[in-house]
Amino acid sequence: MLNGIGGRTIAEAQENMSYTEFLAWCRYRNKYGSLHLGMRVDRAFARVAAFFGNVFSSKKDLKPEDFSPMDKTIMEAKAVEDGSVDQVFSLLKNVARSKG
Repeated sequence: MLNGIGGRTIAEAQENMSYTEFLAWCRYRNKYGSLHLGMRVDRAFARVAAFFGNVFSSKKDLKPEDFSPMDKTIMEAKAVEDGSVDQVFSLLKNVARSKG
């Protein structure tokens, strides 16, 4: 199970975690983002890079997503929710390029 929350398997989590506790974890994730340590570190560095980029650059509209390729890919995926087949394959190609 994700980060050991509720147990090591889905069955253990279903036995150990109440629905109220599950909703509390959902609210936490919505507020603070992923529980994956690597993604949290990546986002923290992206926020710092965006801050310094906005302070020391003439381009003042930098966002943390500009420095975090995975977040940019996730945002594009949300934008194409009901897209055509060509749009979906284009998005998948971009994901493959960003990982490679």
